[in-house]
This record gives sequence, structure tokens and C-alpha cells, in this order.
Amino acid sequence: MNRTYLFVSLTIVALLLTPSCAKKKIDTAPTPLPSSRAETQQTGTDAAGSEEPARQGGIGEGNLLESDRDARSPLSRTAVDRAAFENEDIHFEFDSAVLTVQAQQILKGKVRWLKDNPGISVIIEGHCDDRGTNEYNLALGERRAQSAQKYLVTLGVDESRLERVSYGEERLLASGTSEAAQAKNRRVHFVISK
Repeated sequence: MNRTYLFVSLTIVALLLTPSCAKKKIDTAPTPLPSSRAETQQTGTDAAGSEEPARQGGIGEGNLLESDRDARSPLSRTAVDRAAFENEDIHFEFDSAVLTVQAQQILKGKVRWLKDNPGISVIIEGHCDDRGTNEYNLALGERRAQSAQKYLVTLGVDESRLERVSYGEERLLASGTSEAAQAKNRRVHFVISK
């Protein structure tokens, strides 16, 4: 009798400690898109203490719905790729239109995507922080957009697919006077026009 009781007790304990196969609850709330790759690579700790991709937004695998068949379809993949293309800006040093090494790497990825999607046209938007006059920042934003456009054309993108516009300091991403806020505003943004 004691052996049977011990066996049943150990079996119950083992079953309680074994992870269940219950369906995972899927978060269906939309998440904002990242403004950089760094946001998609952050990790956080959930209530159970396990690490998982942070739910701050982004297009990482952790934020795609596992049971959503549409997330694996070519149309959804294209939508995800389009969003990633548009939401990865390149950034510039203060008062500069010179492409950084990191900006060149991002642009190379954009060239690959544009070559894979030959029917797509893009608007290249030049932006600045709010230091300097409006006129100066509009000219600097134009030089930044032109710098990105020239690089894309050099790598084989047809210039007729690219349009430039400068917003200067009109469309700030971040407010504040800190260098981190100002750096976010010194950028070129890409918008798919068709």
C-alpha cells in the first residue's frame, strides 16, 4: 500500500511540474513600428521571469503572431518588408550631409530591397534638428536627401524611382535640447510612394 501511495504521489507531482500544452494566449494589440533596429533587438523579462523580445514594438519574430496564417503569406511578408523599409532611417552628424558607415550599410539593404521590388518608387525626406535658421535647415535637409539619393543611384537604383524633399526642422521626431533628441532629428526618412 505504501509503495502504491508513493508511486501515485510522485506521478501527480511530476505531472504538476511538467509544462502544460495549453494554448498560448496571443496578444492581438497592434504594436508601433521601431524607428531603428536597436528597438527590435531589446529584450525584457515577462511575468514568469523568462527573457523574450520586448513588446515595445518592432517587426521581430517575437512580435509576429505565431498562429496567424496570414503572417506567413507572401502578401503579409511584403507588408512587413515595406514597413521595415520605411521605418529604418539613416542618421547624420551635426551640421553634416556626409553618410556615416552605418548609414551606408542601411542604404545597401534598401538597394537590395528596391532591386527585388522594381515597381516601387520612393520619396527621400531630408530632416534636421531645430538648431539653425529655417532656410539653413531646409538646405541641409536637401543636401542630406541628395546624399542618400546619390548613394542609392551609385549602387544601381534607377534615379527615376527616387524623389527628394526637404522638411528641414518642420517634422521633428524628438523634442528637447539633449544631444540624444537632436540626433534623432538629423535623419533621412524613406516613404514608398507607389
